[in-house]
Amino acid sequence: MLDQTTATITERTALKINPAKTCQPVGAMYAALGVHGCLPHSHGSQGCCAYHRSQLTRHFKEPIMASTSSFTEGSSVFGGMANLQQAISTIFEMYDPEIIAVHTTCLSETIGDDIPTIIGKCQIEGKVPEGKVIVHCNTPSYVGSHVTGFSNMVKGFVKYLATSTGRRSEAVNIIPGWVEPSDMAEIKRYAEAFRLAAIMLPDTSSVLDAPTTGEHSFYPKGGTTVAQIRAMGDARHTLALGAWASSAGAELLEKQCQVPHEVLDLPIGLAATDRFVSALAKLTGTAVPQAIEDERGRLVDVISDMHQYLGGKTVAIWGDPDQVIALTEFCRDMDMKPVHVLTGGHGQAFEARIKEILADSVPDANIKQQGDLFLMHQWIKNRPVDLMIGTTYGKFISRAEDIPLVRYGWPILDRVGHSYFASVGYTGGLRLATQIITAIQERQDRDAPDHAFELVL
Repeated sequence: MLDQTTATITERTALKINPAKTCQPVGAMYAALGVHGCLPHSHGSQGCCAYHRSQLTRHFKEPIMASTSSFTEGSSVFGGMANLQQAISTIFEMYDPEIIAVHTTCLSETIGDDIPTIIGKCQIEGKVPEGKVIVHCNTPSYVGSHVTGFSNMVKGFVKYLATSTGRRSEAVNIIPGWVEPSDMAEIKRYAEAFRLAAIMLPDTSSVLDAPTTGEHSFYPKGGTTVAQIRAMGDARHTLALGAWASSAGAELLEKQCQVPHEVLDLPIGLAATDRFVSALAKLTGTAVPQAIEDERGRLVDVISDMHQYLGGKTVAIWGDPDQVIALTEFCRDMDMKPVHVLTGGHGQAFEARIKEILADSVPDANIKQQGDLFLMHQWIKNRPVDLMIGTTYGKFISRAEDIPLVRYGWPILDRVGHSYFASVGYTGGLRLATQIITAIQERQDRDAPDHAFELVL
């Protein structure tokens, strides 16, 4: 395993070991799956598409539908125009999607394929049936991360489809960020509790957590419709949840259709959910529903009751920037000490935000953007922690250092439940808090001598 990792930290500028991210096309594919009747299309080699589909399948335990341009050696030299044109014809003929969402790969980006020109040529030649749509985004794997790809695909939908008629509706757009299908359903539930007419893009609920009915549906019932995306241009406001995954789409909506926007943290935990709920109350001009107030009270109650297990516990956190920011704040609010905080994403704003959150409680925390899990392991070697929160890839550090791991984020490959049970909102925060408390209590039971092995903790 990783027992031989050294504690000596050296500066690495040209090498990542076990990076805390994956490549852009995965994020673009995930975002496209949140649009109803959409078939994601990977413009590149067959192997790229196969890898991205397999990662999504392993995380969600659901079959992932996507197509590929299947580049050969000839395509790699002369470009993929012919491949994409043939793919578009075949897809509409055989699979009949409402919309094709094309994203690029390293290979097609390096060649320099002009996707808008290819799409336009297909439309002129009648390869796109009436009423059908093609959108695209550029997602070179050698820059950014899966979160960047998610953001770029959302921008692609907005760019191609969102239009303003000049008549403002009462709708509010919500770009939920990279979260689970269950989280998207929970965000919609909050909007419904405030009687808010919301358009969410993307929306993977009832798509990647669809029930088994005995009948196969190539395009599940969920997802944002093309009509809804078009209507986003007439909305009165946009809430972008998570600066890294959602702000770019909201900014484009404002520039393209003059829809004002507001960027919030992902509503994970107490304080971030408070800000989200306050924004909903402000938009609707109504009081917070009592049911939502009660959910908050339950979360506060558990945090208060279990403080003896949480207070002062040190924790290492890694994952996507938007998720890690909210998780760090939540741990701080539970009086835990996030001493190692790392993301594979880019942007110095991440480090500044984490420092701001931990300024009073853990001013000496290790914080790194564009880090990797090798560095996280070295940090832990030098300063052991009581708990780790992050993706499945952390299980090797967990085993090597004998530290409990609460799995969170993308990807989780060796457990189930994350796509079915929300972690956003107050009830989601309650679930996350109980996972953290349970991990700490299980370790206490495991390590307790016989005389201290209590029935009731």
